[in-house]
Amino acid sequence: MLKSLKQGEPGEAVLHYSTPDFAVLRHGTFVRCAITGQRIALDDLRYWSPDLQEAYASGEIAASRILAATAR
Repeated sequence: MLKSLKQGEPGEAVLHYSTPDFAVLRHGTFVRCAITGQRIALDDLRYWSPDLQEAYASGEIAASRILAATAR
């Protein structure tokens, strides 16, 4: 089973991140930023990594996470 299918709180969506879009696996109103834990409304979701299957609250957070992941 996908790691992202773990139970979240009510209203938390589960997505599969692709380029340039995402697919909804479990409907909800928000996802969480993988770094900060901040709620991100689906309508406001702009940044994610298809490779890491993570959502990010801002472009700066996304850039720092993706750079850190590629530096390994």
